[in-house]
Amino acid sequence: MSFKHIVSRDNPVFKTMKKLAENARERRAEGKTLLDGVHLIESYCQAFGEPELVIIPEGKSSLEATQLMQQLEHLNTMMLPTLMFAELTPVVSSTGILALVKTPEIAVPIEVRFALMLEDIQDPGNLGSMLRTALGAGVEAVYLSKGCTDAWSPKALRGGQGAQFLLPMIEGANLLEFIQNFAGNTYATTLDGVSLYAQDLSKPTAFVIGNEGAGLSAKVVQAASQKISIPMHQSLESLNAAAATAVCLFERKRQVS
Repeated sequence: MSFKHIVSRDNPVFKTMKKLAENARERRAEGKTLLDGVHLIESYCQAFGEPELVIIPEGKSSLEATQLMQQLEHLNTMMLPTLMFAELTPVVSSTGILALVKTPEIAVPIEVRFALMLEDIQDPGNLGSMLRTALGAGVEAVYLSKGCTDAWSPKALRGGQGAQFLLPMIEGANLLEFIQNFAGNTYATTLDGVSLYAQDLSKPTAFVIGNEGAGLSAKVVQAASQKISIPMHQSLESLNAAAATAVCLFERKRQVS
């Protein structure tokens, strides 16, 4: 174990951590990411083992963070001034502990009967919420197009609350190819499709959800088995992408439960 108290932004280790916090390309190149908060770090430890590095701020942390630090005190640890620590965390009020970990890879099952396909989701919080919902609904694999925001960014991880550690994902997916090869029905969510509630979702099912503003591309809609929409009050045109995802996924779970 080594303990480093770093106070300069020019320190190479801090610079590396800052790049990982801010840059998806850096995370992909290094195969690593930062976890913020007690819950995420504990979830990672349960699934994959201990982190490579623990990062803590000067001064007091929350009781939960302090207890976790004590459990991980044998690991390499870096202490930062409060303002430098804040540059690495995606939230204003951090619990006071970060961890550097290898980005996990979870194999996609050979046979997938329930899938979520996402096209160009831009908001990391939205993406994290969708992944958390997918895990809760029993989705077996998630396919993210090349235009999706990074599923391993600090904000997406915080939104997912550990879903990324348990949910098989394919990033940079060619959605057209996966739609065409899916052994079941693929449902493109649109504003003018048939009702979600009129569908038999007991068979292998994939929901295809589009960008928060632009929706799905015409090619993806055309490739899907069916266009569907969620019936709603006439004064509201559409739902938030994450909310629409939750409605669709849990309607499928309801039908097969």
